[in-house]
Order: sequence, then C-alpha cells, then structure tokens
Amino acid sequence: MQKSLSLVMEPEIALEPDCFRQHVLQTLNLPDTPEAYLRKTRQSIDARGRQVRVNVDVQLFLGESPPALGNFSKNYPDVSHAPTALVIGAGPAGLFAALRLIELGVKPIVLERGSDVRTRRRDLAAINKEHIVNPESNYCFGEGGAGTYSDGKLYTRSKKRGDVRRILEILVAHGATEEILVDAHPHIGTNKLPQVVTDLRESIRCAGGEVHFDTKVIDFLLENTTLRGVVTADGREYAGLGVILATGHSARDIFELCLKKGVLIESKPFAMGVRIEHPQSLIDGLQYHRPARGLLPAASYSLVAQTKYRGVERGVFSFCMCPGGFIVPAATTPGELVVNGMSPSRRDSRFANSGLVVAVNEVDLAPYRHHGPLAGLVFQQQLESRACALARVSGTHPSQAAPAQRVADFIQGNVSADLLDTSYQPGLTSVDMADVLPDTLTEPLKMGLKEFGLRMKGYSSNQGQLIGVESRTSSPVRIPRDRDTLEHVSVQRLFPCGEGAGYAGGIVSAAMDGERCAEQLVIRYARVQMV
Repeated sequence: MQKSLSLVMEPEIALEPDCFRQHVLQTLNLPDTPEAYLRKTRQSIDARGRQVRVNVDVQLFLGESPPALGNFSKNYPDVSHAPTALVIGAGPAGLFAALRLIELGVKPIVLERGSDVRTRRRDLAAINKEHIVNPESNYCFGEGGAGTYSDGKLYTRSKKRGDVRRILEILVAHGATEEILVDAHPHIGTNKLPQVVTDLRESIRCAGGEVHFDTKVIDFLLENTTLRGVVTADGREYAGLGVILATGHSARDIFELCLKKGVLIESKPFAMGVRIEHPQSLIDGLQYHRPARGLLPAASYSLVAQTKYRGVERGVFSFCMCPGGFIVPAATTPGELVVNGMSPSRRDSRFANSGLVVAVNEVDLAPYRHHGPLAGLVFQQQLESRACALARVSGTHPSQAAPAQRVADFIQGNVSADLLDTSYQPGLTSVDMADVLPDTLTEPLKMGLKEFGLRMKGYSSNQGQLIGVESRTSSPVRIPRDRDTLEHVSVQRLFPCGEGAGYAGGIVSAAMDGERCAEQLVIRYARVQMV
C-alpha cells in the first residue's frame, strides 16, 4: 500500500523525526508498526508570518519496500577509444559536460588550469593565512571551480534550461546526501563538496575520459573560422570534435585571448558591491521571530530595492546569501582583493553573510569604453586593486585584509572607530567604503540599506558590517552563441558554456548548461541522433 499527502506543521513536529512519524500516522489513523515506512519527498520552511510553518510532502509505504529516492546509476560506457572532445575548465559546467559526452559515446579531455581538490586546499590556506594569491589555484580556479568551496547552493530558477532533478540525482550518485532531493532550497556545503567533485572526476577517468590539472590554455588553434584545438602553457596541442569553453567568470585571460584571436565577445550586465555580515542570531530573530538553533536551520533572506541616483534607476539586491557561513578571500591576481561567501553543510557558524550589490550600468563604464567589450572587466580590476591598496601591508605580499565599515557608519559617512568580530580569516581594515566604491555604487547602496532596515529592524544598524569588495557576482562578458545550436555565432566547433560565457548563475544552472553544450556538440559533429 502506498499513500501520499501534503501537510503543514509546526517545526517542533515536522523537524523532529519521532514527532513527525506519530503525527503522520495519527493523521492517517494508522498504528505505529514496523511495516509503516514514511519518507519525505519535499520540505520547505515558510517564515513569512509570525508563526513559522513547515510544508511537507510525504509518502507512506505500508508492507512494502520503498523504491530509491534517486534513480540515477553511474553506469557510464567505456569511451577510451571513442572520438574526443575538449572541455576547458573543470567547474560544474565542465564536469557535467564531460559526463554527458561520455553518456553519448564521446571521450572528453578536460583541461583545468588549477590544481586538484587536495592540492588546492594548500593554496587556500596560503591566501587565508599568509595573504599569498596563487593566480592559477585559488577560490575561483581549480577542480570543481568556484563551486567547490562555496555554500553548494543548488537552487535555481533556470528550470526551462534542463532537468534540475537529473543534476541533483547525479550529485547524489556521487556522494551528496538524498536531502538535496527533498529540500526546497537544497545545499551540500563546502565541507562535503570536495569529495563529491572528486567522485565526479573519478567517474570521468574510470569511463576512459581524461582530466588534466595544472594545464592552462593559452592559445586557440583557429583555421579560418573553425576552432581545431587549443595550446596549453607547456606547449602541448590538443584537438577534438569540438571545444566546450567552460572557464568560469574569473578567467580574464580567456576573454583577452578571444579578443586577440578575433573570437567575438560582448559586454553584459553585472553587479558589484560588498559582503554584509551579521550575527546569525540577529537574522534568525528577524526571520523566525524566535531563536533558530535546534530544529530550525540558520535563517536566510533575500532583499531587493529599486533606487534612483542622479536620475538613474539602479537595482540593489542581496546575492548568494550564506546563513551560518564564512566570508573568504576570492582574488585571482596578487594586488587585488575580492571577497565571497560560503557555508558548511550544517551552516553552524555564528555569522550570516550575503553579497549586497548594485547593478552596474553605462554611467559606470563610460570611462572604460575604449576597452571595448572588456570595459566591465577593467572596471572590476580597478575596484579590486583599490580595495587591496587600502588594506594594511602584510610582510612582502599585498594584504588580503579587507576594507570594512559598520553599516550605520557607512550610511552616515563615518569611519568605524572599531569593527565587529568577523568570519573573514585574513582580517579587516577600517575604512570609509566610499573610498573603495564610486559614488554611483555607494549612494544606491546607502539607499538600499535604509529601505532594508525598514523591512528588517536592526539589519542596517551597527550590528552588521560591510566587507569589500564583492565584484565577481557574474561575468562582465558574454561569449555569444546561437540560441538553438549553442555554437559560437561566428566560430565553428566552439561551444561557450556556463557562467564564464554568460549563460549560467550557479552550480545547477552551470551543470545543465554543460550538459546541453555537450549534447549539441555531439549532434553537430559526432552525428548522433539524440533520443
């Protein structure tokens, strides 16, 4: 016997296994026997009212074994001797593109400029503790890309671009917990993602694919308007049926290479700003109207405001909110300073942080227009260099101590006399953030913060602080491609992919884009009919 039902419950019932079981069985007027098996299939927390509620979809199996929650099996074919395709970048887009190529009978050769997960940990320790930035292996570059050391958020609105459930099931098959198939806003956590990424890589290698680390692409082998292959920093040439370019939003040298080689690129909208950090207990109280520790997870939020400064309307919004998380140094070049956020799977840090950013527009980029499609990239670089220059000196290396200011002080234009405790390991330097960001970003931020403070009492007080700069929200460049074939608009056999190409905004959307690019490459150049 099987039965499905949807329930709305108090957290004390929904999130406590024994209470949940008793409540469901009583609702169904059934006795509590070993033959009754309950399984949640969907769960979301509704904190919009004064009383928090939990929405749960549950299945009852009585006298029979339940089927697996995820149906994906790692039965990949052997493609050791199959035709090859190149995948540049081993982030979510690149890894999922490689696995999809294998499913379709093509051997992927993955070229990743950064190190494998284990080696990469040492480079992250160096930037956190010694302020040393390795330009090839850092929080943005290396196995798994920027997603490996992140909150591992798996929520996406890009459901029309692919099968979200399939992506989640592949992650479960490679070590993620089945909870990501149930939670409305699933996440894996920075402590668990590295092993999942390692297992994805091993599936590629076990099926006969290749994954090469510390292998940086420095040139394209172009023959008229056809991309035949690439050249790496060690002088090797790689060729294949086509090239899936999935290098991420921080691979500035790839954008410059495209421009140099005549591969059309264009500027695209993006946003920049700061990270805002609060005590997690403050956010819990504001969102839940009660302490969260115990049953309820660390609370999150999403904020948007429309502002007008000098007659120009600009959106101000929270981005990549990390409850119970940490702020980390995400620079990819010495002499620049970038911050980002991440959370462990339990989200049990005493800090909450979020990107708080402003839409960049033509007014900001006007002084950089002579850089053509790289105008936004140069704007990014200048702000990141300015942020680094304002930080205190640490030994012989430019410091990764980040500029910071308490929120109310920022709104009032006062340099903070002291700063709050922080999750940001390299340390903070008290500055006026108006000296870091141009007024076209600073003033809208102040307006947005005032509005957010009205919605969440205490949010814009000196209980929180701003830490800068949050400049890598998305790529400032798009590599244009055909809407249907996903092939570059003017270069054959090139498939721009993922966040770096301007077509994704997170782990799941990047993974789906990687799969779609792999499918189109195979259809066009391996002459396979998709089923």
